[in-house]
Amino acid sequence: MGLQKRVIEYSDGDTVLEGMLAWNGSIPGPRPGVLVSHAWGGRSDFEDGKAIRLAELGYVALALDLYGKGVRGSNAEENAALMQPFLDDRAMLQTLLLASLSKLREQAEVDAAEVAAIGFCFGGLCVLDLARTGEDLAGVVSFHGLLGTPGNTVGNTIKAKVLVLHGWDDPMATHDNVIAFSEEMTAMGADWQIHAYGNTVHAFTNPAANDPVSGTVYDAAADRRSWVAMQNFLEELFNG
Repeated sequence: MGLQKRVIEYSDGDTVLEGMLAWNGSIPGPRPGVLVSHAWGGRSDFEDGKAIRLAELGYVALALDLYGKGVRGSNAEENAALMQPFLDDRAMLQTLLLASLSKLREQAEVDAAEVAAIGFCFGGLCVLDLARTGEDLAGVVSFHGLLGTPGNTVGNTIKAKVLVLHGWDDPMATHDNVIAFSEEMTAMGADWQIHAYGNTVHAFTNPAANDPVSGTVYDAAADRRSWVAMQNFLEELFNG
């Protein structure tokens, strides 16, 4: 059967959300599932492409949707306006992320006991917040994610293993942010790792990123290395 895809609709109250599920139909039986959380512009070909690459590795991947069916930003101003309500209300964000994770677990192709999540930029913050809730999932991977604490998870114990793939010169996640994050993870009992890539800024996995002034620049080496690090991490989670 090979690579398979289907669109999945789910809801947040009255808001219809639209995710994309990808899997390899040639692999029998339920497989580990991976949630893919989008950057600030909403679910796009970028995230769908990551879900497809995960399916090619043997996982069942769901590119989630936080903004609503067909709701996407087309420039920085629109992207920021879509993202900001979730930064202002992290509890709301966490509730929606947990609903998306539940939707992944419901899929017949997925082994509901073996799930993880990855995310990019804003999506990196999202999967870290998913871990901060104390949800029982295998692990999360943040690619050039925002690291700031949500403020509503103090006292929780993190069950998911945590991998942060970080551009060392990222202006949106400073050295002080990294230290504070490491202290937060330790206080919450997490099994955590940070891989930092030198001379690398924000959005290093996105080939369209090319704005040195704002500190968002694609880096082919960091892109390649971070994907390999993620593969090794998932292998450890599910087969280690």
